[in-house]
Amino acid sequence: MANYYLRLVVQTRANFEVIDLTERVQSCITSSGIAEGIAVVSSLHTTVAVVVNENEPRLLEDIREQFLRLLPPDGNYRHNDLHLRDCPPDEPENAHAHLIAMMLGNSVTLSVHLGRLDLGDWQALLMIELDGPRLRQVAVQVLG
Repeated sequence: MANYYLRLVVQTRANFEVIDLTERVQSCITSSGIAEGIAVVSSLHTTVAVVVNENEPRLLEDIREQFLRLLPPDGNYRHNDLHLRDCPPDEPENAHAHLIAMMLGNSVTLSVHLGRLDLGDWQALLMIELDGPRLRQVAVQVLG
């Protein structure tokens, strides 16, 4: 079985941002030379999600608004009691980001067929920044 691994580095620009990784992951698959198998894409952060959905601007705004309504950044979270935790001095109050990331998930496994990500017509591979802006890493492993 062939194996290819790469870490993508992504600079996010906003506190809540959706970034389409489809083409970057497809480039990894192309570089791997693997024609049939799977691609596993994983966030290396607890406040970044990886999902498959439609990359349509109005839908992305709906997603943002609904999750921030459900888990508002200024909510009352124990994780944000920074004075009660052993944490770095620049630690942000980001409990909402951790909780949203848990709901969305931090990885996806996708089929690779004929050297291409096997996505539906409207599907895209999306990374969702929930606590930015920051420099982020996403692991891509292609097996086949």
